[in-house]
Amino acid sequence: MAKKTKSPFNFEELVKGYKNAFPYFQVLAPNGEIVNPELAPELSNEELIELMKRLVWGRTYDKRVTLLNRQGALGNYAPGGGQEASQLASQYALSKDDFFAGTYRDLAPLIMHGLPVEKAFLWYKGHMKGNEYPEDLHAYAPQVIVGGHITHAMGVAFGKKLKNEKSIVLSLSGDGASSQGDFYEGINFAGVYNVPYVAVIQNNGYGISVPVERQTHAEALAQKAVAVGIPGIQVDGMDPLAMYAAVSKAREHALAGKGPVLIEALTYRFGPHTMSDDPTRYRLEEEVGEWQKKDPIVRMRKYLENKGLWTEEQENEVVEACEQEIKEAITAIAQVEKQKVSDFLRNMYEVSPQNIQEQIAEYEEREMSKDE
Repeated sequence: MAKKTKSPFNFEELVKGYKNAFPYFQVLAPNGEIVNPELAPELSNEELIELMKRLVWGRTYDKRVTLLNRQGALGNYAPGGGQEASQLASQYALSKDDFFAGTYRDLAPLIMHGLPVEKAFLWYKGHMKGNEYPEDLHAYAPQVIVGGHITHAMGVAFGKKLKNEKSIVLSLSGDGASSQGDFYEGINFAGVYNVPYVAVIQNNGYGISVPVERQTHAEALAQKAVAVGIPGIQVDGMDPLAMYAAVSKAREHALAGKGPVLIEALTYRFGPHTMSDDPTRYRLEEEVGEWQKKDPIVRMRKYLENKGLWTEEQENEVVEACEQEIKEAITAIAQVEKQKVSDFLRNMYEVSPQNIQEQIAEYEEREMSKDE
């Protein structure tokens, strides 16, 4: 019997070390110290303070909307506490003309991009007026279908390229989206057409209750970029400065006509997936505690306090202003007319066919008699 020689097909060896091929970026350590000064973004003191205000606003918003949900004042809510850096620092790197495409968890950065809080609350309540955006707001309504907005975001970016617009598209999605066909198709054609698009995967470890390792065998979600021939990097998603720097550089890359970039932000949601979810069923308190030590607001607060740029009084002012803004929005949506079946029917078509016209008339009659 011939001696068996070593096979040239070393399949096991091929996948080892894939993760090591992707650079990992961190600027600000959990203790508030700059660990990679060469990566630090060039932000003025005023811009650093503004970024901190947005982070604190986002955490306050998250806490207040969570309470409003528990009180029954708003519909189901997807908490974002813990993900402020991957959400708000990413959006802070955009211009007003850039297009924002987020998920149901990304209302805070959408508000920072220009959506009135009142509109956000109407969206939570499922009111159609929550999707009526100001003309100068370049954004999609929050996407509930996991990964469903990635192909749309690519399409907007393709349109920007055709029109030679000097702006980009930024999408935020969760780790679960990267397992969807829409995600691959979107970034694949973004690469094919070399469009100005930055896709941020907020890898918070779980797709609802399913951990990342049960979603994909890939060591890093950033490696999804390799299959479609675009750059992919990993960033400390709990580091506001690293997220701002990464998105800013990716934006510059896209604006220069060099095509899309995929950024995997390693982050964590402190709360449940949604308010109907019980995270204690699939994750340990010890795990949550370890991630809380990396809190983006705590590290940014320490950094700014060491520079003499932030005080407790400033933080309290932001909290109070956010709470007042939310109170005013709750008061405003209470004045909005309730939706009617006739409204839903009327909004189905620009020009309603005969059968829909008949149904509109029927329901309007019912609604009028009910009001009387």
